[in-house]
Order: sequence, then C-alpha cells, then structure tokens
Amino acid sequence: MSSLVINLFLAGFAYVIVIYFVATMTKNSLKKGKSNGDDGDGGIENQSPPKIDLPPGVIWPTSPKSPKKSPEPVDV
Repeated sequence: MSSLVINLFLAGFAYVIVIYFVATMTKNSLKKGKSNGDDGDGGIENQSPPKIDLPPGVIWPTSPKSPKKSPEPVDV
C-alpha cells in the first residue's frame, strides 16, 4: 500500500477515536440532570434599566413627554 492510503487510514481511525471520546464525555455530563435554566453568573438579579445621564433635551422614547415650553418673545 502506498503511504497516502496508510495516512488516510490512520487519520480516519484517529478521527473515529476522538469522536467516540467526545461523545462519551458529553453523554456523562448530560446525564447528571442539571437544569439548564441557570446562566451561572450568580449574584442578585436586577431587572431595572440603568440610570443614564442624558444631555439636555434628549429623552428616552418610553419616558413621559414633558410639555414643550413656548419660546420667549424677542424684543426688537
């Protein structure tokens, strides 16, 4: 047999062994019965939006709109 055929056979054999080990390791971790609902970051949940200091005249789209001030009369 040529060296190419031997190399392809060995590479295929190594691939099968690696896939076997990955499959057995993954199966063991899935059997433990842990719920996947936990994101694992810990701490206290804070669902409130951050308080950001916006420039004057800029408001959030969800905040109530303040009444517009009428422009002051200009003396000419």
